Amino acid sequence: MDHLDRLENIGVHILREAYASFKNLCMLWSIGKDSTVLLWLARKAFFGHVPFPLVHIDTHYKIPEMIEYRDRLAREWKLTMVVGENRDALDNKQTFPDGNADRLTCCKKLKTEALVNTLNGSWKRYRMNHATGGYEIDKNTEPYTGVIVGARADEEGSRSKERYFSPRDNRSEWDIGDQPPEFWNQFKTDFAPGTHVRVHPLLDWTELNIWEYIERESIPTVSLYYDHGNGKRYRSLGCGPCTNPIDSTSKNVRDIINELKSGKLKNIAERSGRAQDKDDGGGLETLRREGYM
Repeated sequence: MDHLDRLENIGVHILREAYASFKNLCMLWSIGKDSTVLLWLARKAFFGHVPFPLVHIDTHYKIPEMIEYRDRLAREWKLTMVVGENRDALDNKQTFPDGNADRLTCCKKLKTEALVNTLNGSWKRYRMNHATGGYEIDKNTEPYTGVIVGARADEEGSRSKERYFSPRDNRSEWDIGDQPPEFWNQFKTDFAPGTHVRVHPLLDWTELNIWEYIERESIPTVSLYYDHGNGKRYRSLGCGPCTNPIDSTSKNVRDIINELKSGKLKNIAERSGRAQDKDDGGGLETLRREGYM
């Protein structure tokens, strides 16, 4: 058994434990490499079927290829695809691209507030109708009390403080200092009523592990991760106005693996192209304490 087999086995175990422990479970799918690996693991864990909804928070500023990729895989893999948004902020142009908010405030409105209110069912959700391929208002407004997330501890500082099963309060707010210990693969899954739990099956994966697994499993990914001839590619994906590509000539998965192993990127943060991180003091802790992914 190699290191990828061990990581896969842990991920599958966490997913099955979450499914057995939480009644109203969903998985966040950002369309990026990590959450797509997580989706792949879920299909493995449940024999090709994903038995819970996939939730995507659409800021309406994602790069168009990301949305096309989301809907294409949702149709091909027959996923229960649910989309949430902050319609009020969008309609009133309370966003950074509209010039009416700084990046951090924009993220709080379009991502954090949209996520919290989508998860608790107080704002409209839109579910894909597989017969038409379009989205319709989801009649189910029941809160999701367990949420599976593709966060990795090595990606960004605040994520390193997470647990596999990380509790929030009923407003999705995170008390970093009050988390259960996790020793010897023993996980706390019984929480007080009203607790909102984030589940992190990829917590111990690295960026290199993700790409090695993508190569081994031939997982389809958004082509924005690859250089198409201009010497640039995206290393981390977010909203178009606040995400910049890096200088790189990696044109495929093997090239990215070799680039990571070469050490060329060792002193460059994985999310260095994400402008909102810099506005949050170089990390995401402020946003994450309030419910961000």
